Amino acid sequence: MNTPLRQICALALPALAALVVAPAAHAGKTLDGIKARGQVVCGVNTGLAGFAVADASGRWSGLDVDVCRALAAAVLGDGQKVKYVPLDVPQRFTALQSGEVDVLSRNSTFSLTRDASLGLHQTVVTYYDGQGFMVPAKSKIRNARQLKGQAVCVQSGTTTEKNLLDYSRTHSLDIKPVMFEKIDAATGAYLAGRCIAYTTDASGLASLRSRVPNGSAVHTILPELISKEPLGPMVRRGDDEWFAVVKWVIYGLIEAEEYGVTQANADQLKASSAQPVVQRLLGSSDDTGKLLGLDRDWMLRAIKTTGNYGEIFERNVGPKSALGLPRGLNNQWNKQGLMYAFPMR
Repeated sequence: MNTPLRQICALALPALAALVVAPAAHAGKTLDGIKARGQVVCGVNTGLAGFAVADASGRWSGLDVDVCRALAAAVLGDGQKVKYVPLDVPQRFTALQSGEVDVLSRNSTFSLTRDASLGLHQTVVTYYDGQGFMVPAKSKIRNARQLKGQAVCVQSGTTTEKNLLDYSRTHSLDIKPVMFEKIDAATGAYLAGRCIAYTTDASGLASLRSRVPNGSAVHTILPELISKEPLGPMVRRGDDEWFAVVKWVIYGLIEAEEYGVTQANADQLKASSAQPVVQRLLGSSDDTGKLLGLDRDWMLRAIKTTGNYGEIFERNVGPKSALGLPRGLNNQWNKQGLMYAFPMR
């Protein structure tokens, strides 16, 4: 090869290699659409206390709802700019796949099948849960092995149904599943006495019990958890920009708790903190927002709207809420929990 040709190849080959290995660029259509309409469209549960429920005036609240509010604050500057779309189990993934909603923040379990086959991205776990059982206190059943041969109400088309069958088979319990397409039908059947037990995520059991008069006295949640149920928002594949925004807003809420940034002190810390992590988080040093197609104060607004992750947890599902759930696995990583934000740098 003569020298000029060698020089041309030396210049051309790296450029060609870059074309081959570089990921396809994404236009960020979801984020652009949200900005154009001035609203985040968020798929939520039809009604699950502590996670997503509407009051008589149509005002939504709950842990999953607060994620939507934080996203709207980060992207649009106003946590009220959310349209909530209540979705049943059969509707939830189709609504996201079709573009009816921008994000599915609806107590849905992350699993291999859902990650690999639905055309969706699982983002960040917002609640570490596990499947359990609830029984009438008068039944005298005190552990799951005592459900041998018994009828158990369960919602069909969920990981809950599969977990119940696996648990029954593994322990030779011959549990009789009584399946219902809608959650209201499943819980209604249990409360009417058609089944000796009801099974779903432990948080869902606590949510149901909180709505029943004298719930804690009348219904017992058994101590066993029979599965791992990491819950969190999902987005469509093919839009990496929006995927990144959802991930990093949630990480930012978790990071804020770790470093003591709250709804009440965020403005003060933005002006006065000398902690580099806090400065980056609140936009007083690095402008991380520009990496996501947002402005400098994206996380400041999110935190001021909902508080940090700990505040969201305590308000909606914590020990002082109607659900009364302990932090447990949902505590910070440095407090024996699993909540661990990726570095905000």
